[in-house]
Amino acid sequence: MALIPAERQSRIVDLVSQRPAVGIAELTRLLKVSHMTVRRDIRSLEEAGRVIAIAGGVRLADPTVSREAPHAAKAALNRAAKAAIGAAAAHLVPQGAAIYLDAGTTILALAARLARRDDLTIVTNDFAVMELLSSQGGSVLHHTGGLVDRENRSAIGDNAARAIRAFQFDMAFISTSSFSKAGLSVTDPGKGVVKEAAVASAASSVLLADSSKFGRRAPYASLPMQAFDILVTDAGLAPECVAAIEDLGLNVIRGGGETA
Repeated sequence: MALIPAERQSRIVDLVSQRPAVGIAELTRLLKVSHMTVRRDIRSLEEAGRVIAIAGGVRLADPTVSREAPHAAKAALNRAAKAAIGAAAAHLVPQGAAIYLDAGTTILALAARLARRDDLTIVTNDFAVMELLSSQGGSVLHHTGGLVDRENRSAIGDNAARAIRAFQFDMAFISTSSFSKAGLSVTDPGKGVVKEAAVASAASSVLLADSSKFGRRAPYASLPMQAFDILVTDAGLAPECVAAIEDLGLNVIRGGGETA
């Protein structure tokens, strides 16, 4: 006898709880339903925050992230994806632009691509980004100052946000450790106010995030996805997720040169 949707979805959660990921083809075989039905069930589970669609399959949703990993630990993760995202994002920066670079190791990959340019005005709250850029190139540099987040080597809080509001950016490049179709979430409200100030001060805003960040949740809601014009990510973001984000009006660019 055919399973009703709630039974199928419960079975999907059981299966993905037992291993890192389960493929769409395997689910169609085990549940004896079509690809379309499985994708519909996955979409319902994803909207409920129970699973995350990945390329060709599904995995269990990550628990709420209450604290970010230190800068050094994050720098060691997903290096190839971050490098590809940084390279793709660098092509978006026009000659003579005033830009904001948010804190984060994916942003650091973008900064490495911009380091030898001397035509930009760059504002950042990230100490590692500032260290890199101040040792190379000739672009005009500003650091926001603010409350120091030692673990993530950045400045956060109201004073940093106030400094950001003194600028008018052509582009703001924002990073995140957790995002979904609903938008970004942060582990500290002080990080949120900085991102929000940068986007409010920019003519165009770009989110840089590798696919491992999709579906993660942090305690504090920040910017909605509609606040961004472009998402630069990697090839690991599932087609269903790309389509959902494009439906919100964003252009999705995958590191490596692919535009979704």
